Amino acid sequence: MQQIKNIIFDLGGIFLNIDFSKTEKAFIDLGVTNFNELYTQHHSSDLFELLEMGKISPEEFHDAFVKETSIYLSYEQLKAAWSALLQDFPVERLRWLQEISKRYKTFLFSNTNKIHYEAFSESFREQTGYDDFNKFFVKAYYSHEIGLRKPYPESFLYILNEQNLRPQETLFVDDTYSNIEGAKKVGLQTIYLEKPKTVLDLEL
Repeated sequence: MQQIKNIIFDLGGIFLNIDFSKTEKAFIDLGVTNFNELYTQHHSSDLFELLEMGKISPEEFHDAFVKETSIYLSYEQLKAAWSALLQDFPVERLRWLQEISKRYKTFLFSNTNKIHYEAFSESFREQTGYDDFNKFFVKAYYSHEIGLRKPYPESFLYILNEQNLRPQETLFVDDTYSNIEGAKKVGLQTIYLEKPKTVLDLEL
């Protein structure tokens, strides 16, 4: 591995624990029995991609979801079920990040959406006592804000170009292998952080 100067971290499964089965169960309980055909850790339907790239609003997403599934859910029901996968921010990983950020320029790149962003930002403050997760990084990039998402190579190039980073000096850490493959296409060094490993197991 060449000398690393920069690290781009994923969020879900890295610093924020997530459990996709909780969202799937929440939707099944509401009558959406085929939710895993629409969204999983490894696959997103066109509707969810539009949401995660900020191409449609949460309200437009709600209307389209109801139409696509033919099951009426209120906006609040949809928001609660969709956010059920969001769990906790282990504080020891945040302390680890603070130490790592003394040695490397650290960035965040997350496929997310406005509904989840608002939910995990609030739970972060409640759970950790810190006021803003984004302050842990030189810059945090969220797919719904930049209009680009992993694993598409142009999303990684966007960050590299904006921050003037050399890909061979930049490490990307993610727990979804398709995202790792996308990062490799633009020359990033990568670590696939597969459960049960966490960032605490990394030797950097």
